Amino acid sequence: MWSYIGRKWPLFRGSVGGCSCPRVTQVTRACSSLLTDSRKGLVLYSQSTDIYENLSLENWIEDNVDLEQRNILLLWRSRPAVVIGRHQNPWQECNLSLMRDSGITLARRQSGGGTVFHDLGNLNLTFFASKKAYNRQRNLKVITEALKCLRPGLEVEATKRFDIFLKGQYKISGSASRIGRKSSYHHCTLLHSADQSALSTVFRSSCQGLRSNATPSVPSPVANLLDVDPSMQWEELLDALANQYSAEFGVSSAKNPVSPADESAFPGVSRVAAELRGWDWMFGKTPKFSVQTLLTMTDNTSSAECTALLCVEVKSGVIDKCHLDLPPDWLPPGLSSKVSRVLEGEQFCPQRIAASFAVLWRCESSKHCNRLQRLCDAILAAMGEHKHKGTLAGSQVRAVTM
Repeated sequence: MWSYIGRKWPLFRGSVGGCSCPRVTQVTRACSSLLTDSRKGLVLYSQSTDIYENLSLENWIEDNVDLEQRNILLLWRSRPAVVIGRHQNPWQECNLSLMRDSGITLARRQSGGGTVFHDLGNLNLTFFASKKAYNRQRNLKVITEALKCLRPGLEVEATKRFDIFLKGQYKISGSASRIGRKSSYHHCTLLHSADQSALSTVFRSSCQGLRSNATPSVPSPVANLLDVDPSMQWEELLDALANQYSAEFGVSSAKNPVSPADESAFPGVSRVAAELRGWDWMFGKTPKFSVQTLLTMTDNTSSAECTALLCVEVKSGVIDKCHLDLPPDWLPPGLSSKVSRVLEGEQFCPQRIAASFAVLWRCESSKHCNRLQRLCDAILAAMGEHKHKGTLAGSQVRAVTM
């Protein structure tokens, strides 16, 4: 599949982090100047497949381009990533441990809406306009009309929820948007040849007992355009969309390549990308939530078993309150309370939780150390982490970087 995509979409060829073409900087600078000239609008396509760079370019255009004077269509795609909406909970929406093991990136976008999966078989379109000219149905019409011109027999239709369905059954495009004081952008996906097996595995919460008022995603059956028409090429899809956008908005259909990593063309864009990569934005912007779940543990030395109740409240991605209801014959009440106090104030993150237990381990007897290890493993398992090998003392608890 990936070799097919690489052959069929040469516009995005290049190094893993972006485009290796030596003319990218020159082209990008030229295109950057287009953003401030008198043109009514233009079509851009990103040379990067980095999700943070592409999202940062969206933000840069909204913040720096006078969208009351011109319309812009940005075409882009990214390496495998799960992108959640601004007001969503990543622990609720996806399996973070599986994503990390599979090399799938997590990102939080500025717009609202639900969670989507990006990969090299998924085309993303971002329609920029003034706030006054904001019109999602008109944007979706560009896509549906382009597809119908490309394949007259294709049954595609936009819905009132601003999705596009194929044959009235399968979702091939979802939408989200952001409206500023004077500007707006509406971005949507278009499934050409995305890995559908990834959709069914990563979109499952692995965190047990999670309760949240964050915006939930609405699942729908999906399909790729390639499923109904294996002959559809990337180049003709791009051309059809650019031509239809040109006809609808009266702008040039020429596709202008841009490199979102070019700081000289887009001053400050690297800072925006760094913020999108940061824990504070990705996890810290999560609406408050709680976790209440039963933990089951076994002492490997005595075969003693224990069931405990874990209750935590999380605000801004940090454990605000923690309560452990443990039998006194498993851990002394004072030590159980100490565990709760140590966890409070820590990021709700396996790496930080494991590090907190490692500190406690150094001050306790061997019996208590073994049971602290089991308790740590049980809490991490409740968060969806795989069972960790080694001991806390050996610092072999796997670090989590997501």
